[in-house]
Amino acid sequence: MINIKTADELECMRASGRIAATVRDAVAERIVSGVTTLELSEYAGELIKSHDAESAFLGYHGYPGIICSSVNEVVVHGIPNDRLIETGDIVSIDVGVRFNGFIGDTAATVMVGVTDPKVLKLVEVTRSALAKGIAAAVDGAHLSDVSHAIEQEGIKAGFTIVREFVGHGVGREMHEEPQIPNFGPPGKGPILRAGMTMAIEPMINMGKPGVKVLDDEWTVVTRDNKYSAHCEHTIAVTDGAAEILTKV
Repeated sequence: MINIKTADELECMRASGRIAATVRDAVAERIVSGVTTLELSEYAGELIKSHDAESAFLGYHGYPGIICSSVNEVVVHGIPNDRLIETGDIVSIDVGVRFNGFIGDTAATVMVGVTDPKVLKLVEVTRSALAKGIAAAVDGAHLSDVSHAIEQEGIKAGFTIVREFVGHGVGREMHEEPQIPNFGPPGKGPILRAGMTMAIEPMINMGKPGVKVLDDEWTVVTRDNKYSAHCEHTIAVTDGAAEILTKV
């Protein structure tokens, strides 16, 4: 069953979303050549604590990080470590916070001195695919209208869509119904209604769509080792345009 949030619950989600967005943006500003993803994670932890919130990721099904940090061919769920970020890298920072019982979940891909036109385009298209998906999330639309909008934005640019990992409902729990694929035909699945909240998150590959999970049982990488980009917002369906909850 897809939860419909009350006005009070939506206000709680706005608060958690603002914290997640604040942390995301602050960490993104520190993504430069020479910093490690572990340093970024530790900084995120300090910020989350300063807002009297907690990481929604740390310990989730055993996940060992405060945030997810996914570099280059890492699609999602990269575990922060002592890897140095270098010029030419792209870094996806995924932040989840719990505040007053509700989750804010958001991600952004940051480019570090990138000059390769195809990499620049990959990140630009992933951002625009997120915007297209959000625009399709309106009261009365089908869930797959969101999926289709994301897919079309990616494939028309010559990129491919990750199929094994998808967006999801979010609220009191990190993962609620429904699952939100980033591909598929329009006009299918549940009807969206005002009060539904979900994390829309396109994952788009430069090369082939295939991915695999590494031996740590978390890190997801492209099978061909080509770059992947990931962007995410938590949104609420309204009786008008969707409301982005993970914004400052």
